[in-house]
Amino acid sequence: MADSTNRQSRESPLEEPNDMLDLTLHHHGKPHTFHFLNDATMNDLSTAVAETLSIPVTNQKFMISPKTGLLKPPFPDASLPLHSLTTKKIVLMGSTTSEITAVNSISDQSPRRRNYPVSPARPSSRPRQTQQTRDESIYTFTTLRPLSYLPRPERSLAYLERLRDDPGIKASMRSHQWTVPLLTEMNPVEHTTHESRTLGLNRNRGEAIELRLRTDAYDGYRDYKTIRKTLCHELAHNVFGEHDANFWRLCREIEREVEKADWKSNGRALTSEEFYTPPEEEEEQHMDHGGWTGGDYVLGVGEGSGGQHPQQGHLSRRELLAQAAEERIKRQRERQAEEK
Repeated sequence: MADSTNRQSRESPLEEPNDMLDLTLHHHGKPHTFHFLNDATMNDLSTAVAETLSIPVTNQKFMISPKTGLLKPPFPDASLPLHSLTTKKIVLMGSTTSEITAVNSISDQSPRRRNYPVSPARPSSRPRQTQQTRDESIYTFTTLRPLSYLPRPERSLAYLERLRDDPGIKASMRSHQWTVPLLTEMNPVEHTTHESRTLGLNRNRGEAIELRLRTDAYDGYRDYKTIRKTLCHELAHNVFGEHDANFWRLCREIEREVEKADWKSNGRALTSEEFYTPPEEEEEQHMDHGGWTGGDYVLGVGEGSGGQHPQQGHLSRRELLAQAAEERIKRQRERQAEEK
């Protein structure tokens, strides 16, 4: 735990307790609480992290949710007050000085390669890189990050790799020239309420996309096509933040592009174990009984309504499924009318 009140420019022997604030962030899954004066800023937090956790300023990245997004020095708004972040979740990403030293030490101890005479290059028999291959290396998800503190993160990484390499997703991202720096999984418990379950998040118009890969009980993974459709929705938020007609038109366009380019056979397993595939009725609830709010894909909100159905809390399961079927038929008719 650190105390930033040793800053000479803000030090005062007469400070009252109510002039202080506590700010907690998480690094490598562990919480760290810092104490600051009420007028402290992001620069003060960065300095405290460097002094207390030995993470150089150049290595610091702060993922702040909800809304604020990813921040790293030099900050766009260095005067951002810390008291506005006390109710938000802050995750610190960055390597400590000791970790960097250990990596450099291993590199220095590695045997040096001998310098042999360079032979003239022979003509390569391999085909030249095509324009499509070059585009796919640019318009993609730069980093895939499973949650290492959840069980079997290697399976989540395999799921994220499958989404990144999906022929339909690759074709759509290449068509729209989208590059997303981070695709990661979402912890279900952090995005579940009595009213809704968030399936996806898009931070800052494509800076990072989170997907709810796991089941609520952490005993498996959700249906692949359900998650892929969620990803299509989040990609549409790269362009439009609000759920207006333009957004839904783009979302359906992406879904059609993905389906058209999906030439691989269905049901391909990622490992020797099977992923969770919900029963037909459950899958309908996930896909048709939900909607989105803001940049989030949230179950429990009707599509295009901008809010929750006021009467859904009083409907039985049978009535909810019937309503979902009606909405699905309505959307299918709208899509058919658009395609004519």
